[in-house]
Amino acid sequence: MERLREMLEQCTREGLYQIVVSNPRRKDGAWKLKIRPVMIGGELLYQESRFIETKVFHENKSAAQMTESVLLEMETQFKQLEIQTKNWQATALVGKKGNVTIRKKNIRQDKMPELSHNRKKQYILEENVPVGFLQDLGVQTSDGKIVKSRYDKFRQINRFLELIEDILPSLPRKDGVRIIDFGCGKSYLTFAMYYYLKILKQYDVDIIGLDLKDDVIRNCNRLSEKYGYDKLHFYHGDIKNFTGTDQADMVVTLHACDTATDYALDKAVKWGAKVILSVPCCQHELNRQIDCTPLTDIFSYGLIKERTAALFTDALRAQMLEAQGYDTQILEFIDMEHTPKNIMIRAVRRKEGGEDAGEKAYRQAKKEKAAALIEFLHVQPTLEKLLQEL
Repeated sequence: MERLREMLEQCTREGLYQIVVSNPRRKDGAWKLKIRPVMIGGELLYQESRFIETKVFHENKSAAQMTESVLLEMETQFKQLEIQTKNWQATALVGKKGNVTIRKKNIRQDKMPELSHNRKKQYILEENVPVGFLQDLGVQTSDGKIVKSRYDKFRQINRFLELIEDILPSLPRKDGVRIIDFGCGKSYLTFAMYYYLKILKQYDVDIIGLDLKDDVIRNCNRLSEKYGYDKLHFYHGDIKNFTGTDQADMVVTLHACDTATDYALDKAVKWGAKVILSVPCCQHELNRQIDCTPLTDIFSYGLIKERTAALFTDALRAQMLEAQGYDTQILEFIDMEHTPKNIMIRAVRRKEGGEDAGEKAYRQAKKEKAAALIEFLHVQPTLEKLLQEL
């Protein structure tokens, strides 16, 4: 390991670009680490991104801390390490007996990446690269430039794809992926999802978009046919009464109004969806119902009540999904300056065969905590009533 230590110390002196640690020895724990330099407050640090199942955890470290951390990981968890600097790149392999094999070669690189957090964002769908549906939907010009007034939409699309990229390990690769997009609207994100998964990632996808606006659905089907997206179909109808499938690998619901989100989440759970991506909208139900004496004075301010009720609504939804066997996160979907509807509930089903005693106890605890909050607020959420049918 001494040679590896020397190489790690050398790369921090000579302009590190990136370190990737991969090929884990065990199935539990992290399956990959990525390390890159960042400049924060005038100090050069190294940001470690640790990938555990579908989640990513970030931590900034000094050069010495990063070196010791990587060495420990290579001794205990990982077999392979790749380093790239502005002048050379290297691969290190650690054998079963701890023997280290290092291959290193010089490279030519015109410039180092910018370290500032303000560096230009690298998007999944790149600027100045023409994409047909983005042009037809008014996001790009004919030469691929982003229309100035649609830049927020362009960022939103890419943020959505980044969130999908995180959950790719949870989607089936061999048997095809069925995705339902409830309340698809003009389908900026539906087309982006198809383009990313089918064209860029080569997944065998079958995507259905559903919306109440008949003229919007007709236009979406026209564009889908125009671009030869033969497994992307749009239908007119509402979420509550949709019976077009009895199975889905991923359910997406973006800005479905009020309890429409609950009907979408209920269907996703009953279909056994592996992934749920939901950005709720207009959470009015609890705002009408809350009757909680300790909070009466606070809720005399209408704006406070409205926002608190919306947060309670989504927190309860997340808890209920946990109780149904999902690992659930509440994430910022897009900056508040662009839209106040910026909370995403991302739920990933825990691994199959999770009916052991520990899993049952965890689900029951989540169910009881949600029930306690429901009792405290004196509310009857639609999702709770729907899931009682399970």
